Amino acid sequence: MQEITKPKGTRPLRLGANYTPSRGWFHSWQDFDSDEVRRDLESIAKLGLDHIRVFPLWPELQPSRTLIRRKAVEDVGAVVDAAAEFGLDASVDVLQGHLSSFDFLPPWLSAWHRRNVFTDPEAVAAEARLVRALAAELSGRPNALGLTVGNETNQFAAPWHPDPHVLSGDEAGDWLATLLGAAKAAWPRGSHQHSFDDSALFNEDMAFTPRHAATLGDVSTVHSWVFGGAGQRYGERHPALAHFADYLVQYVTAFAADPARPVWVQEVGAPAPWVAAGDAADFATATVRHLAGTPNLWGITWWCSHDVSRELGDFPELEYSLGLLDSSRQPKPAGLALAELIGELRTAPPAAVVRRNAMVIALDDEQSTAGRGRYAVTGEFFDTWLQAVVDGEPPALVLESRAADPAYLAARGITDIIGTSRSLRK
Repeated sequence: MQEITKPKGTRPLRLGANYTPSRGWFHSWQDFDSDEVRRDLESIAKLGLDHIRVFPLWPELQPSRTLIRRKAVEDVGAVVDAAAEFGLDASVDVLQGHLSSFDFLPPWLSAWHRRNVFTDPEAVAAEARLVRALAAELSGRPNALGLTVGNETNQFAAPWHPDPHVLSGDEAGDWLATLLGAAKAAWPRGSHQHSFDDSALFNEDMAFTPRHAATLGDVSTVHSWVFGGAGQRYGERHPALAHFADYLVQYVTAFAADPARPVWVQEVGAPAPWVAAGDAADFATATVRHLAGTPNLWGITWWCSHDVSRELGDFPELEYSLGLLDSSRQPKPAGLALAELIGELRTAPPAAVVRRNAMVIALDDEQSTAGRGRYAVTGEFFDTWLQAVVDGEPPALVLESRAADPAYLAARGITDIIGTSRSLRK
């Protein structure tokens, strides 16, 4: 099994795609067609990618709290098997959850049967059963990497969600620990993690926090989307856009107890209009190059494999053009650019880049991560970090409590503290 492990010096960088079916999008789980899946995965593999992330829809897997559909679970296994046919590893999300602006909560969690997805004991027990069922199905497959709790599940807790599932920070940590614990107990050799949008990193009103991101699960994940502020603030073709994923990696690394904890850029894409169609290839290449030498980076998984078909209505406009391939499985410029870059990186893997300089994250409360809002892409701290990057000295980031810890700094190769955010406190 190809496990996610801590990097040791120069090594191949894992590059993959979030698998978006070209026919029927994720609604295709309702009438699963293994031949269509194989054609999709063959087109992904031809780009030279080495893994996919798979998104079974939660209501299809568990339409009743007490029913897990065996056929639906087997269909997930069939996708992983098909991936193996084309030399692709696969990581599978469990609670789907949320995808491309649509929510897919099963009916036993909504309307007349409303339960809190995070805190209702019977709901959490049911979710853990589903985690164990998928672990049992997948753990024996050599190309199966592990499980992600779900896609950006934190957004259900957001105060701005139309129907929020309210919880505290402690409850968020308990929920993640329960489900990740179930995954590890059922599949000890798998790599299991959770995912979130960057509101968990930078929004003071979000119960999920950077500490959850960097301490729970086997890997820290980040989802890098420039429509969350970078695109609006800086505009097209600005260096900030292609460096944003790198900033997120540095940010979550600062919160990890283990300096070598792996980070997975689980989602990054080129959304219009912040990245124009004609610039998508250059953006993709630049983003990967900026990340490629990061010592603790496990890999990069592009969003997404195939465009959403124009036959499907009501998606945000940007969703129709995010694929490396179009909905007829033809490579697009960004896909071709990444294919060329993959060949280069596999021939000559990048050397690990040690960042000697570091900027300090000074929170109001490190345990609760109060004060994290100052570190969003819209703030002065990011401007300072970006200027250092543009000047040719990309800084690491460290928490204030570790900035005077010689052993910690040495483990990360940091020799100079070049700035703090304490002056940014209001």
